[in-house]
Amino acid sequence: MTTESRSSARSALACAGFVLLSMCAALAAAFWPVDAWYASIAKPSWNPPNWVFGPVWTTLYIMIGVAAWRLWRTGALARDRATLAVLVAQWVLNFAWSGFFFGMRAPGAALVEIICLLALIAVLIVRAWRHDRVAAALLVPYILWVAFATALNAALWRLNA
Repeated sequence: MTTESRSSARSALACAGFVLLSMCAALAAAFWPVDAWYASIAKPSWNPPNWVFGPVWTTLYIMIGVAAWRLWRTGALARDRATLAVLVAQWVLNFAWSGFFFGMRAPGAALVEIICLLALIAVLIVRAWRHDRVAAALLVPYILWVAFATALNAALWRLNA
């Protein structure tokens, strides 16, 4: 195996690893599944059907993972610890939202948390832009979906307060 092919294989494995790590945020559903409580609360007319969330989040987690891999590949995560910290923090908040909303059944607390997540994603996009514009672009659908989810969370909180 040549040095170039070893490097390509390492890069492909790293990309898969970043995507897998990103997808681990979906494990929140195993800890705090959608249950009868969510089915029973009032929802706005524009609430998506439950089946939409799986495909959307799967796509977003792949894009987040590829963006993180691109930042790693450029060396940004090693050189710019603040970008690494924001990447990790947004991942933690992404995971934790389900605990607030489904686990604690606290849409108000979840709303505060998701607003913080939205801000961190914006910071991550700005920081990523400095290192890799494709990585930043890969995060745009994520911030758009989380902005929509924030509005939905606010509506759920208002309707069920």
